[in-house]
Amino acid sequence: MKLTCLTAILSVAWSAVGGAPAVLKDAFRKDFLIGAALNSSHFCETNSAEATLVKQQFNSISPEDVLKWESVHPAPGKFNFSLADRYVGFGVTNKMFIIGHNLIWHEQTPAWVFQDEAGNPASRDLLLARMREHIFTVVGRYQGKIRGWDVVNEALGSDGTLHPSPWLKIIGEDYVVKAYQFAHEADPQAELYYNDFGLEHAAKCAGAVVLLKKLQAQGVHIAAVGLQGHYNMIWPTEEDLTESIKAFSTLGVKVSITELDVDVLPSASNYTGADISLKFAARAELNPYPDGLPGAVQQQLAQRYADLFNIFMKHRHEIQRVTFWGVTDGGSWLNNWPIRGRTSYPLLFDRNGQPKPAFEAVIHTTHAKKLTYTESQTTTR
Repeated sequence: MKLTCLTAILSVAWSAVGGAPAVLKDAFRKDFLIGAALNSSHFCETNSAEATLVKQQFNSISPEDVLKWESVHPAPGKFNFSLADRYVGFGVTNKMFIIGHNLIWHEQTPAWVFQDEAGNPASRDLLLARMREHIFTVVGRYQGKIRGWDVVNEALGSDGTLHPSPWLKIIGEDYVVKAYQFAHEADPQAELYYNDFGLEHAAKCAGAVVLLKKLQAQGVHIAAVGLQGHYNMIWPTEEDLTESIKAFSTLGVKVSITELDVDVLPSASNYTGADISLKFAARAELNPYPDGLPGAVQQQLAQRYADLFNIFMKHRHEIQRVTFWGVTDGGSWLNNWPIRGRTSYPLLFDRNGQPKPAFEAVIHTTHAKKLTYTESQTTTR
């Protein structure tokens, strides 16, 4: 039968006992944490509607930017914790599992970090000292409050080898293990994660497995690997995603989906990563829905989210957390990446904070327990 009305068929998903709205964190409470990435308007509650939505729907939070090096450590010897403290305070007050994102990355790190006082490339010893100071100061400040840290972010290239970042060029390959050792010393109780995009590609997944084995051989305990989850309507396939989850779980490591969104817009290239430096010129055909997402595309997005969450539910014993990169469509980074000014629709809540058909489809995966969201489950109206 033809799919014509998502709301009618999935009313069980949006209505709980007594007709109350469904809640993501409650629906998946026996499976994995459900999180959202927050900006300052959320945790400072200047956007009160979205802050309320976060409190209602999610039990884990990640910061979009306020714990990145450029924000919290902008100059030598100068730390700025004003917004980071507000972020952590929001999570503590609302009894959420708080993620620290991130400690070591080649992006959003000031140039001075990699230079000496004369502006020349820093020595290995100087850069290691700066790394240690940064990690001990930031992690130590939130010891016992931030429960898990993305220690190293996006260290691998698409071929699975280490990205030629200043960290690698100056310190060498052991910069990765040093970062984890410092983080563990700074807070022995915190969980330590490795986070990256494109780990659903075989070559990059294989490289991550090699990296994790090296870390484990050095005595580093990685609690989870973060698959960022910047997906589109056709990638990754179920096989791609399943193979990645299995590859890491075989090492005794949990998997988290850390930055989930689904891009429904036409791609400007065949690229399936999340390199923030990537940019393309605007073209009208790449921004086809400036005034709203057509109903047929809403249904396709709902199906895609249902398919993804059916995979997550199938592997729920290996998955620790699923975090969306943003709260509503209007705040998504995909409105400006890799093309500025597009109107994107990648999340479960629309620009007014209302649940989309995709929200209902996701909730339905917990009621149906692995049943596929298909036309055979629908009725016409």
